Amino acid sequence: MQTRISTTLAHQLRDRFRERQAQLVSLTRALVEAESPSGDPHGSRAVVDLLAKAAETARCVNSIDCIAVPGLGQHLVVRAFQDRAAAGNILLVGHTDTVHPRGSIADRPWRVEGNRSYGPGVFDMKANCALAVALLHVCDDFEVVPSCGVILALTCDEEIGSASGWPLLRNIAEAEKVRNALILEPSAPGGRVKTGRKGTGIFEMKVEGRAAHAGLEPEKGASAILELAKQTERLHALNNSGSGISVNVGVVHGGTRSNVVAAEATAQIDARFSTAAEARVVEDALLNAKPFDERVRVRVTGGINRPPLERTPAVIELYELARNIAGLLDYDLGETQVGGASDGNFLAELGIPVLDGLGIDGDGAHAPHEHIIIDDMPLRGALLAGLIATL
Repeated sequence: MQTRISTTLAHQLRDRFRERQAQLVSLTRALVEAESPSGDPHGSRAVVDLLAKAAETARCVNSIDCIAVPGLGQHLVVRAFQDRAAAGNILLVGHTDTVHPRGSIADRPWRVEGNRSYGPGVFDMKANCALAVALLHVCDDFEVVPSCGVILALTCDEEIGSASGWPLLRNIAEAEKVRNALILEPSAPGGRVKTGRKGTGIFEMKVEGRAAHAGLEPEKGASAILELAKQTERLHALNNSGSGISVNVGVVHGGTRSNVVAAEATAQIDARFSTAAEARVVEDALLNAKPFDERVRVRVTGGINRPPLERTPAVIELYELARNIAGLLDYDLGETQVGGASDGNFLAELGIPVLDGLGIDGDGAHAPHEHIIIDDMPLRGALLAGLIATL
């Protein structure tokens, strides 16, 4: 795929984002200070209101939909360049919810130190939501017109599994002929994009044993805790297989008293995998678990939460295009593959070429030191504009 923008236009796009940088930082601050933890309808609506108002003056925007989600808030869908949507759409994906509880802004208020902006949710991913809206205005400024339509979808429940966000994205992808998906999740260290993400699975294992007095008749008991320990060792052995599989038994509960052979035990299990084939291995190891002690019953519930985003030839082609555009902007765009999942995983399973981690460079996602690199805003904006102009 050949880059359709010139070096001159790439630099003009970057410079225009620089001119708009103060406005972009101001909107980012407003979004950060309008706290929107997952499951906070008031905060979600406040953030969506800010973004919708900022987007409505872009000439290329055809419609803005604020979709109510009971108990959570609102999804935001902005459609632009829809006079070209007969050829399909580019889907820009992000989310407005954060992991930071309400009140975090009082403990860690917005601040700027040198070239960094700090605040709860600024990196993951309030700044990137603001950048997506600014992108539409800059495309207007330079009459950057893609060969297809553009849809910006910002969901309100990504941080808690996308139970309502994923059906929305799937419906858009299937009904509106999405050709490519650009995911505005935070970049990897050094501004690298993400060409692969592991899929995720969430499982619960319940073990039912047989209680007995640990001193008088231990032989009559069947320890659920011992069984769970053996199952944990079996599952963690998958991590040594040399594959992309990682299994973690992260939370365990069991037993009643130290002098009672435990009759019950439970475990919460996180599983990750790089390919669909590895996902099947994980599912088989968990859902078909057999007890080591025949007197014990083992039950496993749960399943795959997100499929893997695999580094396919189509993903590589999309990355190489982005890297070429970055080259016009005088920097080398790196890539990486990561263990965490995003909504891009779902879209990849539909066969859509996905490039993830296109957000502004920074660090500290979900952490107290969360921040963005301010001077990366124009570079990311110009990169996204170049992709829209070319795809």
